[in-house]
Amino acid sequence: MATKPIETRQTIELPDHTQLPDRDNNFVKNFQEHPQSILLTESITPILEIIHPDHHYCIGQDSDIYWRLTDPIERGVVAPDWFYVPNVPPTLKGKPRRSYVLWQEMISPLIVIEFVSGDGSEEQDKTPWEGKFWLYETVIHAGYYAIYEVELARVQVYQLSANHYELIEPNERGHYPIAEMGVELGIWKGIYQNLELPWLRWWDSQGNLLLMGHELAEQERQAKELAEQMAIEERQARESVEQRLLELEQRLREAGL
Repeated sequence: MATKPIETRQTIELPDHTQLPDRDNNFVKNFQEHPQSILLTESITPILEIIHPDHHYCIGQDSDIYWRLTDPIERGVVAPDWFYVPNVPPTLKGKPRRSYVLWQEMISPLIVIEFVSGDGSEEQDKTPWEGKFWLYETVIHAGYYAIYEVELARVQVYQLSANHYELIEPNERGHYPIAEMGVELGIWKGIYQNLELPWLRWWDSQGNLLLMGHELAEQERQAKELAEQMAIEERQARESVEQRLLELEQRLREAGL
């Protein structure tokens, strides 16, 4: 009696971040986008260090998120201008990520942010399997999706609710609370890296602007100068009082009192 050949089941090895391209042929659209990403990252880092004492989080800046294995590979990737993923290690096997591979780590970004460089249609595109809005809402499941338009000095923030994005209304300060991070997102008009623009920035839940390193240094410098000026004025006031007392004592002695 002939024996049947033993069937073997082939194991498919999915590629990880080291085996996938680290760019999707996109490029930074203007001189404002890179500073904007730095501004968001640097100012939020102290908050994230408190939220994650184990340092388990990652931030992507114009970095790829692979959400589906496709042929060609570029059809299964999207590159938000900025995103934050909680509760994942900052490196993988000691190496910085080349991309964020959703099927490998299984944790969705808490927030993704897109900087509008055209008319905004790309960021609002809900075309199934292609549009950014659809991908973030339906496949990637980012908890929040922010669309920032520097030319209109505005940001629209959507929150995922029952697998659908709902537009958030701003609070009394004109900011959009991101409750899980204990912060608010909004527009700040000022100068950063020699550009005076309506920048996208973070505030704490009490409405205090989260400062950059140079802003903190300037704040400390001004506080030091103020303290020094107050000390000088206090010393001058004390010396003035002491001088008047000496003059009064002199007049009393001269009057024989």
